[in-house]
Formats: sequence, structure tokens, C-alpha cells
Amino acid sequence: MENNNETQSRGKYLFAAFLAPFIWGFMSISVRWIRDYPAEDILYFRIVTALLVLWLYILLFRRKSLLLDFHKFQSLSRKGKIRQTGLIVLAALLIFGNWFTYIYAVNHISIQSAALAYLTCPLITAAAAYFMLKEQLTSWQKIALLIAFGSVCILANGSLIDVLWAITIAVCYAFYLIIQRISTGFDKLNQLVIQLSICALFVIPKLFYNHHDIPTTPIFWSTIVLIASLFTIIPLFLSMYALIKISSTTTGVLLYINPLIAFTLAATYFQEPVSPIKYVAYSIILVAIVIFNINAIKQTFFKPAGR
Repeated sequence: MENNNETQSRGKYLFAAFLAPFIWGFMSISVRWIRDYPAEDILYFRIVTALLVLWLYILLFRRKSLLLDFHKFQSLSRKGKIRQTGLIVLAALLIFGNWFTYIYAVNHISIQSAALAYLTCPLITAAAAYFMLKEQLTSWQKIALLIAFGSVCILANGSLIDVLWAITIAVCYAFYLIIQRISTGFDKLNQLVIQLSICALFVIPKLFYNHHDIPTTPIFWSTIVLIASLFTIIPLFLSMYALIKISSTTTGVLLYINPLIAFTLAATYFQEPVSPIKYVAYSIILVAIVIFNINAIKQTFFKPAGR
């Protein structure tokens, strides 16, 4: 009975890890709505809007949790405070870099370059988690990663520019996940609002000295609010929440859902030209996801009767 409860509890975190990249997969649609605006403007207003929404929510409904984390931080040793502060600042810098490079790639490189980034990201995350966090991999998981690596090599056999942008985007988010796994003991939503606040320290001065006019069109601001809430706060919190119980490697591999959706949108909704080999490569990646999570799938959906 205890194992059954543990499986159900872990299933909740696994679902959160799945839902985050699933939501992100559709983000390119909203980003394309405002492609005529500079990438940095989209990023700056995304961060500021997300920060305002999140602070409003926390101050209205989660003040007790914020105060508890504040006292917890105060009780840390000097070394502990420096460590936690360093992790938060580094996480903020990495997510800031990830967002900017992703938006620029979607609007000025190609949707497929952004999709390739989130194909590369799980491999970098798995390697970093294995060497830095000593996360163990089963034989099936190692096979799945090798299959995924082969597929990524097929997809990377194209534009060098696409590949370089993809690696930059991927490295930023992979190490962001690693840091979230290391940074424990504090409420994930409170950590997120602090990270966004640090990002805002870089953004707000830029807004004052921005050479572009502040957008006034309703489509821009409605899209920014959508990106800030649905495609920023919710999936980031879900991924951070998942890392409470799910390994960085598993969370990283589930990121493959993002490019699978992005690839489908690129080929159908955006009508980008896609070579037949890419359909094969993405199909192989889908198989790799199933193989990697085969044990979790068995435990969640094929539990023995009476347990």
C-alpha cells in the first residue's frame, strides 16, 4: 500500500515534468504573432509582466510561505547564504540567456533551430546530471539516450548556424535544470519570483534607455500577458516542482515533448519546408522517450491488480 501511494505521488511529479514542455511546445505560435517587434523588447516585457503577475499572486495568496522562506534563509550559515544566493543568481542568468536566444531563434533564425535546441538539451542535461549530480541511469535509459543522440546527429546535419544557436539555447536551460535540482529546501514559486526579480535588474535599466518606442498595440500586450503567464510562470513552476521528486535526467528527457510539438507546428501550422529524413528522426526520438520512461509508464499505467 505504501509503495502504491509512493507511485501515485511520483506520478504527480512526473505529470508536472510532462506538462511543462507540452505547454512550451506551443509557445512559438504566440511569439510569431509579435515577430515584427525586436526580440529584446519581447524578452524585456515578458520578464517584467511575468514578475508583476507573480509578485501580485504571492503577495495576495502566499505571503506566509514567502515569510517562512525568508526566516529559513536568515537561519542559514554565512556559507549557506552565499551558496544559495549564488545558485539563485546563476539560475536567473541562465534562464535570461535561454529566453533571449530562444525568442531570437524563433523570429530570426527558424522554428526548427529552436526545436533542435530542445532536442540537444536533454542530452546535455543527462550528461551533466550523470557527472555532476551522480544520477544513475538504467541500461534502458542509456540505450534511449544513445538512440536520441543518433537522431539529433541526423537533424544537426544541416545549417551550422542553426546548430550553434540550438546548442546555446540548450546549454542555458540544461544547466538551469541542474541548478534547480541542487537548490533545495525553499519553496519553488518563491525561488522563481526571486530569479525573475534578478532578471528585472538587467531589464528595467534597458527599458529606460531603449531606442525603440514602447509598443501600444493591443495585440502586443495581450500576447505578452499570455506569454508571461501561460508560457513562463506556469511551465517554469511545473518544471521546478517536478524536480522535487523527479531526477534532472528524467525531467530533461521529457523536454523532447517540446520539440516534437514545435516540429509538428513548423511542418503544419507554419508551413516550413521539412525534409523526409526529419520525420524519421523525430519518430526515433518519440521511441527514445518511451524507452527512457518505460519503467515509469509500467508503474503508472500497468500496475498489478489489487495494488
